[in-house]
Amino acid sequence: MKKTGIILVLLMSVGFTTIDYYPIDGYEHTGIKRLKRLELIKSGEIKATSKLPKGAMKSWSEIQLNLASNAADSVGAFLLPDKNFQQEIGSVFKGLPKSYSLAVLDISNADSVRYAARNETAGYQPGSVGKLAVLNGLFTQLAKIYPDSWEKRTELLRNKSVKAGVWGLTDEHTIPIYNIEKNSLVKRQVIASDIFSLYEWADHMLSVSNNGAASIVWRETLLMAAFGEKYPDLSQEEADTYFKETPRKELTDLSNDVVNLPLRDLGITAEEWRLGSFFTKGANTYVGDKGGSIGTPIGLMKWLIQLEQGKIVDEESSLEMKRLMYMTDRRIRYAQSPALKDAAVYFKSGSLYKCDRSKGEACEKYMGNVTNFMNSVIIVEHPDNCKYMVVLMTNVLGKNSASDHMYLAGNIDKIIRK
Repeated sequence: MKKTGIILVLLMSVGFTTIDYYPIDGYEHTGIKRLKRLELIKSGEIKATSKLPKGAMKSWSEIQLNLASNAADSVGAFLLPDKNFQQEIGSVFKGLPKSYSLAVLDISNADSVRYAARNETAGYQPGSVGKLAVLNGLFTQLAKIYPDSWEKRTELLRNKSVKAGVWGLTDEHTIPIYNIEKNSLVKRQVIASDIFSLYEWADHMLSVSNNGAASIVWRETLLMAAFGEKYPDLSQEEADTYFKETPRKELTDLSNDVVNLPLRDLGITAEEWRLGSFFTKGANTYVGDKGGSIGTPIGLMKWLIQLEQGKIVDEESSLEMKRLMYMTDRRIRYAQSPALKDAAVYFKSGSLYKCDRSKGEACEKYMGNVTNFMNSVIIVEHPDNCKYMVVLMTNVLGKNSASDHMYLAGNIDKIIRK
């Protein structure tokens, strides 16, 4: 890092959590080893220092799509503001600048939804929220390899193990590694020799928001597109040769297409949501950046609606993506609101900040004085059938706006539950 001039500090979101989980009983289904540990904690066979929140106890079979019965409805039909709801939601932003943007959809009654928004078309650097686009791309390619078999898709996720290589480098955030035989848990950064299944890499990408894991999942999605039905048997040597011998521009174009074209197929425009660069420097050994990254509340809300409708690839893929978003341990930012402690949450957070210390101004983590993006994407399901979705995107300079996200979460929840 330079000691003089403008110092830029860029942090691509963030795990902030040590253990977040897929549904507790998901080990047999996915082979994600740390889920086995969670089962043992729940049963009392392993002592844990922290207790799982009530809303984190859903089983694999309990997670369902809330708008599957409305699959025939257009996305636009859900995005018609409800006048009274709009006024109530608007009141919680009184006195706040336009750098707070929101889209919220109450789906407690699927036949009578309520929508409200605030600056929903404003563009923000999405940070780790962009990992949802990688997840979308992964399931899109799985369906192309096995169009007629969901079982073969999940079998590939469970049984195909891949090595991190330089793509997983570097990310300061750790991943949890659980050894079932030794009943031991280690948390450390991804190293080049790490080998995990596709399911486990996807889980690391979402549960602890590991940037290395995100680049690896994106890499494998690219390989699926390049090799098609040959991908399941693709060796490490063949993959390495492909990346060494394929022109950088060709790799960059294909990597950009596999995460962005599926969003276009969902009716989400390039100005509403796009992903332009990998999450680690190691990935740039082979691929470049293209087009920049942007996210908007309206773009992310369109994605959430179609996820709940079962229209992202197909109903099975949508449901599995929702399961992978299920957070069951420490909740952060928006999801940390006490109002949500008993609710099930399906959550992704992302941030990116930039500092200029050339004038002697202090600038700390998540408190950028040039830009300070923080984004929350969440589905909330209360036990009393109150269900809603929120996309909150902010750019508040010089302040860690996690407290704002939590404050707004409590007030929005109060309005919807009223």
